[in-house]
Amino acid sequence: MFNNDMSHNATAKEFRLHVFGGTSDARRICQRLDAIGLSYSLSVATDAGRELAGEIKGEIIVGRMDASQMSAWLRQQNITHVIDASHPYAGVLSANIAGACSELHITLTRYLRPSEIEALEHPLLHKVSSVEEACVLARNLGARILLTTGSKQLADFVRLLADRNLFARVLPTPEVLMQCRDLGLGVDNVLALKGPFSAEMNYATYRHCQADVVITKESGAEGGYQQKVAPCLALGIHCIVICRPPELFVAGQTQVTSLAELEPHLASWLQLQNN
Repeated sequence: MFNNDMSHNATAKEFRLHVFGGTSDARRICQRLDAIGLSYSLSVATDAGRELAGEIKGEIIVGRMDASQMSAWLRQQNITHVIDASHPYAGVLSANIAGACSELHITLTRYLRPSEIEALEHPLLHKVSSVEEACVLARNLGARILLTTGSKQLADFVRLLADRNLFARVLPTPEVLMQCRDLGLGVDNVLALKGPFSAEMNYATYRHCQADVVITKESGAEGGYQQKVAPCLALGIHCIVICRPPELFVAGQTQVTSLAELEPHLASWLQLQNN
């Protein structure tokens, strides 16, 4: 795969690395950057993302940027290298990152956690491509539906499943809890917890909710995908998995799926920084 680490853009300007994150993957990458002494900054969308980043050394920038804002910010900061460690389902964000990096001739590395969608097959396991498809299917499978898909598309689920008894497992942040309240989800319907969760914890949660259906996303090993699905199957509960959107590939972009794959790039960037 084409690697433009030694492009004119990288050698003409001082090395500057920026990470787009908000995931556990991004936190681990930043911890590794700290360990080897590679300077960087990190973008997260919300204050919850800042909190999840933990104690890292890089500057944290909080707030969402559209495509034009992103290009302007990257140019202003003289960024030469970007790691896109955003969530596999953040398709618009990844597209904006790729577009900005292409426009500004910035070296882009996409860190994408491996998929586990093929790891499990079962008659109770249903794989769909969208929230809408998940809701149509869920309506035919039961009345008590547990959402483990986060808060981003919670309003869509509430709208499309208005006549079902919904339970939502979400992050325990004030903003998310206020969103749940505004959507009409009361204290009996909200489980405010931070994952990922063990299979045993999920098993207990599913039993507690007396769920007929669990809707989740294919979050890979880092997000505990198999630990979410296996208890459904053991309890005889339907599990609907919203599959990842197709990954956008941009010419010149390097894709890695582990810290081990990222290491050679980090070594070359460290040389650039120290030269």
